[in-house]
Amino acid sequence: MNGCFGCWEQERIALLQYKASTINYTFEYHFTPWDSANKESDCCEWEKVKCDITTGRVIKLALNNTIYWSKESGEGWYFNASLFLPFEELQHLDLSYNSICGWLPNEGFERFSLLSKLKVLYLDGNYFNNSILSSLSGIASLKELHLGDNNLNGEGFDRFSLLSKLEVLHLDVNNFNHSILQSLSGIMSLKELDLSYNNLNGPIHIKEFKAFSNLEELYLSVNKINDFVTTRDSNILTKLQHLDLSLNDFSTRVLKSLTAFPSLKILDLSYNNLMGSFTTKELSKLNNLEQLKLDNSSIDKSLLHKIGVMTSLKVLAVKDCGLSGPLPDLGILPTWIGNISSLEDIFMAKNHLEGPIPIELCKLVQLTFLDLSDNNLFGFVPSCFNSSSIKFFQLNKNFLSGPIPSAFQNNSNLFALNLRDNLLTGSIPNWIGSLSSLRILLLKGNHLGDQIPIQLCFLQHLIILDLSYNKFSGPIPHCLSNITFDASTQDTSFEGLYSRETYSSSLTLYSTIIQALSYDIFIFDPSVNAEEEVEFATKSRTYTYKGYILEYMFGIDLSCNNLEGNIPSELGRISSSIRALNLSHNNLSGPIPVTFSNLKQIESLDLSYNNLNGKIPPQLTEMTSLAVFSVAHNNLSGATPDRKNQFITFDENSYEGNPLLCGPPLQNGCTKIRPPFTIPEDNEGEKGDGLMDMGVFYISFAVIYITVLLGIVAVLYINPYWRKAWFNLIEVCIDTCYCFVVIHYRKLFNFKSA
Repeated sequence: MNGCFGCWEQERIALLQYKASTINYTFEYHFTPWDSANKESDCCEWEKVKCDITTGRVIKLALNNTIYWSKESGEGWYFNASLFLPFEELQHLDLSYNSICGWLPNEGFERFSLLSKLKVLYLDGNYFNNSILSSLSGIASLKELHLGDNNLNGEGFDRFSLLSKLEVLHLDVNNFNHSILQSLSGIMSLKELDLSYNNLNGPIHIKEFKAFSNLEELYLSVNKINDFVTTRDSNILTKLQHLDLSLNDFSTRVLKSLTAFPSLKILDLSYNNLMGSFTTKELSKLNNLEQLKLDNSSIDKSLLHKIGVMTSLKVLAVKDCGLSGPLPDLGILPTWIGNISSLEDIFMAKNHLEGPIPIELCKLVQLTFLDLSDNNLFGFVPSCFNSSSIKFFQLNKNFLSGPIPSAFQNNSNLFALNLRDNLLTGSIPNWIGSLSSLRILLLKGNHLGDQIPIQLCFLQHLIILDLSYNKFSGPIPHCLSNITFDASTQDTSFEGLYSRETYSSSLTLYSTIIQALSYDIFIFDPSVNAEEEVEFATKSRTYTYKGYILEYMFGIDLSCNNLEGNIPSELGRISSSIRALNLSHNNLSGPIPVTFSNLKQIESLDLSYNNLNGKIPPQLTEMTSLAVFSVAHNNLSGATPDRKNQFITFDENSYEGNPLLCGPPLQNGCTKIRPPFTIPEDNEGEKGDGLMDMGVFYISFAVIYITVLLGIVAVLYINPYWRKAWFNLIEVCIDTCYCFVVIHYRKLFNFKSA
């Protein structure tokens, strides 16, 4: 074959040879589409393969995560580089995380020197040591090399001076110390260097980076560095734009050192101890800084006041930094925050901040992501939050009151609205249906009531809906089945959301839904990896979903309300993508819809603590993805579903509280149904009068009547007070009746006479 009809035959054969060489070290499903029997199969259409659309030559192979330790030999995989020589136009090769521990004799990476177009090589997550370095130094065309998570140390890297085109080098998760910087000094073309997760400790002098005059990105996180020593006449790293010093031992001294990097745009000092005094002079020199990340660091509260001089900030991440109470002379948040008009993302969750939400935030017309969750904020949500730029709004776990703010009305860009665990009252407004881009709506744990509005059904892109622990009443809207719960129908820009770094306690701040709700809604900036984080109850537990996983998490939680009526059968025709449905702790009645058997991908179905009746549909056993199932504490009857598929895993707790249910796993077995009782015929062939003997009934009635009458007479005879009262009552009754008859008789007589 050639470029006009598909992949080249020699490249197709080489791919099949590679597959055969891994037969004892991989799972067959990794290469299922690679069909050796069908000679007409176009290898450019195979998974993990990308070809040039013009020439048909293979230009990219993503063969990562395909090899595992051999059970037969107990050894790792030995690599054969010759298998890749037919790919003469190969530009990108990913062999990361394949348990490679070596190569066949004379078949090492030195053979890759013949691949003159190879620019990107991923070898992370293998078992290489420094013996690989001499082989790699011969691949002169390399621009990007990833060697993270191996067994490398600082020796032998001087050979990399031959890689004159190398711009990106990742050496994270190895065993390097300070000597690695000297070993790499010959690679003057480097623009990006990653030495995170190593053994660098103590102070680092800026002179150690003298050879890296072109460096733009430097990652030193998760080491034990405590200072970055600079000098006044330092003219090194002047092009540095991204510096990651998170998870080290820095103090506020580092802020003065950072003034040596005039081009710095992104600074990450998360997980450090930044307590101590400093002046605004240091921060004011960082006039190009766009992102400042201080998450989970110990910082002085006055730092927020001094950040105000950094007027170019776009991202401010100060999550879980131990701030508490009102900030000195500033209220809950500094007033200058409204003056940094460039601010787009603000992360200040988990700081125990108190007071109302400042209206100064409403000045930020470019604000996209606001996270003030898990604080002690109170009062109403300001109605001035009417900017259409807001996409992620998280104020959960505070003490906010009042109705759901109308500020978001007609905001067609809002992706996530998280107001759970507050004190909100009122009902869900009808304008909720106008939020056409909404993916996540979390209102759990408030005091909201009234009926669930049908306008929720207009939210076609919704993936998570949580209205649990409120006071909603009335029926479940039938139209909820109109929600697609399908990521494939969502805007392609939704993917961008998950690519942004999220500002949470993880190393990459908030890294997945809305993030969880969380897909690119932002114009993608690879330097910003902000993700949305969402808590959602499923499988009887509350999980946090973030990042790409939110693309696959679809669920509805209406539990712990006052909903009533039957469960709409239409819910069983909701999108098959739904993973969790929780209707527990309500007042729902009627049968379980048979249509629930259509929910093929559902993993958690909770209908417990309602008033459901009838039999459990046996068709539910067709729900083969089900991991959690509960119909406990209802009024269900009949036999439990057959113990097959997922239902063999459910124990008695799934069915308890239904006295009329029987069958395994319950203790009471189902007995055969007896024939209906018929009334026996008498000797004359006529049916009897029923179960009651009428003669006995008459005698019993007469005895009771006489007994009561004699009891009254005895009381009147013995007690003169009651006897007198009885006769007075009889006399009054007689007089009343007499007067009534006489008066009405005269009226009737006079009427006739007239």
